[in-house]
Amino acid sequence: MVAKIKKFVGDVVAEMKKVAWPNKEQLKESTTVVVVVSLILTLIVFVIDQVMTFAMKAVY
Repeated sequence: MVAKIKKFVGDVVAEMKKVAWPNKEQLKESTTVVVVVSLILTLIVFVIDQVMTFAMKAVY
């Protein structure tokens, strides 16, 4: 059992060394894209919600 755990941990360490980690600039760019897209989607959902609320109030 202990041998299996040691092998697993060793495999994880080996795989983590293969990962291509982003540099600071790439991380900033990716974060900016995620924040901007999230804000845009939030705005779209808000507008749709307001339109649907207005439509429901008009019907009922």
